[in-house]
Amino acid sequence: MTDHRTLAVVSAGLSEPSSTRLLADRLAGAAAAALPGETGIVTVELRDHAHDLASNLVTGFAPAALRGAVEAVTGADGLIAVTPIFNASYSGLFKTFFDVLDKDALEARPVLLGATGGTARHSLALDFAVRPLFAYLRARPVPTAVYAASEDWASPGLLTERIAAAGGELAAAVADRPPVTREDPYADPTPFEELLAG
Repeated sequence: MTDHRTLAVVSAGLSEPSSTRLLADRLAGAAAAALPGETGIVTVELRDHAHDLASNLVTGFAPAALRGAVEAVTGADGLIAVTPIFNASYSGLFKTFFDVLDKDALEARPVLLGATGGTARHSLALDFAVRPLFAYLRARPVPTAVYAASEDWASPGLLTERIAAAGGELAAAVADRPPVTREDPYADPTPFEELLAG
């Protein structure tokens, strides 16, 4: 049987096209190329879920489209999370998505961190803002995080090397773990008579 893994890609870019999405796609391509067997990639564009995320925060319930995005991320073998850097930290949209996840949903999950910004001086935000968020969620960020400033896209040699290195690290971390299996909570229901009997 072919080894099949799934990578979830979370992109918090706000514009279209977005350099955040471009970086996310390139990181996903590098990780998938380094993984043996078949790799499925599911991309979640957070800008498409902005209203649903706000609703989820105030009601405690995720609308159907957001629920599907959450299940795609929490059911993946590995995660690629990319945010634009605003005011020296991750975007509010990025943080909101991870706020609505169950606190144990990403435990021990390999994660590749990425960020984009207008200038290289914001690159440290990956280590002092983004990485601690995933440490709190008990995920396992790979050592190499990738930051792409505007000038990196003009001469992408070094950026391409960093993307390949980070993608390889995520692939190795995913391949080291058994595939994620999701149990169906409705597979073995309690009979109604038993529920009535107390």
